[in-house]
Amino acid sequence: MSELTEPKVHIIILNWNGKEDTIECLKSIKGLRYSNYETVVIDNASTDGSVSEIEHTFPGITLLESEINRGYAGGNNIGLRYALDHDADYVWILNNDTIVHENALGSLIEKIEADSSIGICGSRLIYYHNRETIQALGGGTYNKWLGTTAHVGANEPASIHFNEKEIERRLDYIVGASMLVSDQFLKEVGLLSEDYFLYYEELDWSLRAKGTFKLGYADSSLVYHKEGASIKGNNVKLNSKSRLSDYYQIKNRLKFTWKFYPQFLPVVYLTVFYSMLNRIKRKQWKRIPMILNICFTFNK
Repeated sequence: MSELTEPKVHIIILNWNGKEDTIECLKSIKGLRYSNYETVVIDNASTDGSVSEIEHTFPGITLLESEINRGYAGGNNIGLRYALDHDADYVWILNNDTIVHENALGSLIEKIEADSSIGICGSRLIYYHNRETIQALGGGTYNKWLGTTAHVGANEPASIHFNEKEIERRLDYIVGASMLVSDQFLKEVGLLSEDYFLYYEELDWSLRAKGTFKLGYADSSLVYHKEGASIKGNNVKLNSKSRLSDYYQIKNRLKFTWKFYPQFLPVVYLTVFYSMLNRIKRKQWKRIPMILNICFTFNK
């Protein structure tokens, strides 16, 4: 596929006080074998000098500044609107704490171009600090009873390759670290919901598209993800999960359930109280009033 026939892609990278990660991500993008793209960085009101550092390292890059921290959805929506206004065929939402293989974008395009019913396509996500282990195969599944998500293929050896169709049948959402989205999806389904600030946005997006668009998975699209870098916590190890991460994961578990599956809310409440008992067990005393407050105010 030559540059003349390649669909136009806007690569959207959201930065919040993560200039080192963002710069490393941008350097890896320079190595892509795909040519017809524009990289757009959205800065979510950083205070670490990110804007000047990124502009100095990549002069001429498209950098859009938000006057406030709008969260994951709000920040990325700035980039999505820009891409639609500039006639993008596809938008690749890419976490700033990732680096990409040279074929990562080309493989996504090849997959989604082969099936016009795919609205969002995900990558093979591999842990940046453990290159032998998979974080997710494109996306994951959602448990309505618990209000929780689980990545498909998590912790499998990275050397194993998987049947894409079988993976796609299991997917309820695409992980937001790497999502290739079609312009048609954006026009019909709309932008990311800004109800959540952080977490559950991808699941909301996928559920809103259900019955209209399919979710795709490109097994040869390799993206290495540091996971949790932008929120100062590792989501795999519960003891090191940041308070910010804990807050929004619990709050949005309830918010999402209330929005889409209100009949399951009583059971999901029980899982939240179980989470509170775990925080007591781990002696995270300051999180107990936080969780109690969430239970009464999550939808305000």
